[in-house]
Amino acid sequence: MTALHGRRMWLAGIGGAGMSAYAVIAKAWGADVSGWDKSETPYLANVRAAGISVEIEPEPTLPDPGLERYVSTAFAGRIEGRPRADLLAELVSLRRSIVVSGAHGKTTTSGMIAFCLDRLGLDPAFIVGGEIAQLGGNARAGSGWLVVEGDESDRSVASLRPEIAVLLNVDLDHHTTYASLAELERLFEDWLAQVPKVVRAEQLEPVDLPLALAGEHNRLNAAAALAALELAGVERSAAERVIVEYRGAGRRFEARGEAGGVRIFDDYAHHPAEVAATLAAARAVAGNGRLGIFFQPHLYSRTRHLAREFASALAVADAVCVADIYAAREEPVAGVSGKLIVDALAEIRPGMPLAWTPALADGVRFLAGWARAGDLLFTIGAGDVDRAGPMLLEALG
Repeated sequence: MTALHGRRMWLAGIGGAGMSAYAVIAKAWGADVSGWDKSETPYLANVRAAGISVEIEPEPTLPDPGLERYVSTAFAGRIEGRPRADLLAELVSLRRSIVVSGAHGKTTTSGMIAFCLDRLGLDPAFIVGGEIAQLGGNARAGSGWLVVEGDESDRSVASLRPEIAVLLNVDLDHHTTYASLAELERLFEDWLAQVPKVVRAEQLEPVDLPLALAGEHNRLNAAAALAALELAGVERSAAERVIVEYRGAGRRFEARGEAGGVRIFDDYAHHPAEVAATLAAARAVAGNGRLGIFFQPHLYSRTRHLAREFASALAVADAVCVADIYAAREEPVAGVSGKLIVDALAEIRPGMPLAWTPALADGVRFLAGWARAGDLLFTIGAGDVDRAGPMLLEALG
């Protein structure tokens, strides 16, 4: 029996990467769970498979007042209920937990930790921000350590009290939440001060192992994962033996197929530092081939503040097209669009094959017309740009 047995919960935004995972875990640990979302998402397959009732409607039918209501960040302020952070904090408190946070690499690193624990027979529970095919999804209610991504975007990481904390990096990525980098740094330092065991990736050296994942950034992610596993009592040599088999989460340097001699990849990178790391790894994979990028900015606030930094990161490619902004939880901002990045890129790389293609279909036509056998094409961004991968394969085929 756990503290969740006999409790009735309703989750608004249950189709999101985080809320869907919380729902699956809470149900497995004894709660009666139901929820609502405004549209279908890939994560809902796992939710329904767990026997959880889901309502899909433009607006929710509010539940019985006797149910505990938890509301995702996307619907905060619109629907009455407790913040999602409260539910996650309780789940973390119920198990020996490892929380991975930082601006970049959380899904990969938490996935690595969960994968190693799984392959070593330690039956982890986990809540990660992406689908991990080798683990069967983005969440599981195992009997061992609970591995969790700690999100700084809404400050929710500050409420988590794990036994082990991993801080990968500190980079200002959420400009509507934090007024400055110093404010974000204070949040992380205050959080780490309350955790018994801490791993700081900045103090580590990238591993020298034959990882299945490309890129120097993943060698550093692996170093952080191995350090956390050691603190959890896992023998280093055993963890090293299995971590090289980890093939990553969905939308993290994910191969989507090949057509006409052109290889298509997809990546979730949505901050200039992430784009730069992805393209550095892509260059190594491309060899003598050219690199074409279809980038979709995510959030008006991020694009407004970081347009030139995005352009600098994208400038290492051989051809770039930029879609319009994926708004997510934000309202449009006058004068802010993906064209800000295109204009900056035109200044940095005059003469580069470059296009402002607000619609995905326009970007597909541009890249398919430019590509030739031996090239690599990447769809990059945290929105729905991943839909362009199959379109590219069809256009090239």
